[in-house]
Amino acid sequence: MNREKIRKLISDGQAVLGIELGSTRIKAVLIDDNHDPIASGSHTWQNRYEDGIWTYSMEDVWTGIQDSYRNLCREVEEKYDVEITSLKALGFSAMMHGYLPFDKNGSLLVPYRTWRNTITEKAASELTALFNFNIPQRWCIAHLYQAILNEEPHVADIDFITTLAGYVHWQLSGEKVLGVGDASGVFPIDSNTNDYSSSMIEKFDELIAPKKYPWKLRDIIPKILNAGDKAGVLTPDGAKKLDPSGKLRAGIPMAPPEGDAGTGMVATNSVAVRTGNVSAGTSIFAMIVLEKTLSRVYEEVDMVTTPSGKPVAMVHCNNCTSDIDDWANMMCGFAEALGHPCTINQALDALFYTALEGDADCGGLVAYNYLSGEHNVGLEEGRPLFVRLPDARFTFANFARAHLYTAIATLRLGMNILLEKEQVKIDSMMGHGGFFKAKGVGQKFMAAALNTSVSVMETAGEGGPWGMALLAAYMVNKDDGETLEDYLAKKVFADKAVSQIEPDIKDVQGFNQYIKKFEAGLEVEKAAVTHIR
Repeated sequence: MNREKIRKLISDGQAVLGIELGSTRIKAVLIDDNHDPIASGSHTWQNRYEDGIWTYSMEDVWTGIQDSYRNLCREVEEKYDVEITSLKALGFSAMMHGYLPFDKNGSLLVPYRTWRNTITEKAASELTALFNFNIPQRWCIAHLYQAILNEEPHVADIDFITTLAGYVHWQLSGEKVLGVGDASGVFPIDSNTNDYSSSMIEKFDELIAPKKYPWKLRDIIPKILNAGDKAGVLTPDGAKKLDPSGKLRAGIPMAPPEGDAGTGMVATNSVAVRTGNVSAGTSIFAMIVLEKTLSRVYEEVDMVTTPSGKPVAMVHCNNCTSDIDDWANMMCGFAEALGHPCTINQALDALFYTALEGDADCGGLVAYNYLSGEHNVGLEEGRPLFVRLPDARFTFANFARAHLYTAIATLRLGMNILLEKEQVKIDSMMGHGGFFKAKGVGQKFMAAALNTSVSVMETAGEGGPWGMALLAAYMVNKDDGETLEDYLAKKVFADKAVSQIEPDIKDVQGFNQYIKKFEAGLEVEKAAVTHIR
């Protein structure tokens, strides 16, 4: 679409906006009527570790949203010489899970407890046994029940619990709702009804009945909506909250708020049965849309849903690229000391592309990227480590490769359950997120780790916010009876360029050798957590 057509589209209020609150970046993406990104804006932020809790302040939430939207508007004005005053639709997505409890006055009762926390082991274990359904530590219900087990006084005052995306949507629209994909990280979903499991809700209410709280679970969790459902409109107060300049008008239709897992599926066209995608950024997770239920419950595998409610097996790991970023920053300091300053992006490019020159097994080098705890390997806390054999081939290329391997090693351990024990079939695996930005590098190593072809779309860099924009577009543009799967396949991805890499047998063998050393050395990591404080 040429500049003038885009300018008119924006001027007429026909563009669609998606905003996602990721772990390190809040990003806004504007799309045209061909579903192509035409402008974006972002804001960098970081979680805080306060009083033993990983958190973000609500002030930072709104500062970040406003800044990302302001930067989007600035790019629109620079590229197209027009201001955004209205939109055809918009939607918000964010990191899933965590704990945001509010009282009847809408006040947050405790600081936001994010997905990154590993403080709910007892609650998650007891609920998993009660439901015969895996309840990961990061799920909202695990956080709620842990607060109950801890006898935290705020629990009696709870009026509403939601996710980060649900909170933002509520503040902008007045609607206490969630898309089913995001809701599937709050409480188990019955895919026959696309609603919370009634039997499990009854079990939970019975479990906590002796506490005599003034609420029932269903009364305090968000109503569920499916992809394509209308989820309210941007209110006048919401418009001012999103755009303090006052240019954005109220009344814009809003899509159901979604989680980053769901938007990742949409952005990679991975919502149909036997499709999968892997999102690799601050955290890493892989999801496969199942054609049949798993034979049993696995603590390492989450059961969530697509934004249209199809069951999805998800392997989620807390740690991925953050340790790589830390090494890149250190290398920038080294370069500066040599009189050759560089940016973190330059250092990251050097790490990623040099890794291609390393030995397939990393030459005997092993890294552990655990900045935080990792439930899948039994770690409540993390201690980043780098280990090498005395006779290891200690080169920069092997060093770089070892740190890229470790970013996906824990995922591989979880995926072994699906691919080997459950014989889950995958027709296609799509990659997105920062790990795939260096063309052909992360993709090549992921193909080796999973021993399957991995594809990356040219639009993968836009990731979740683009996926959220697509969900908003689907809501206002879909034909009667048109499924999300058909809409994406026929109207969005039919002509999108895709890069596919097949696994290299040498890389597969090398990664298998690496993962053996990695798994054997987990006892070293556990000892470091215990003894180094």
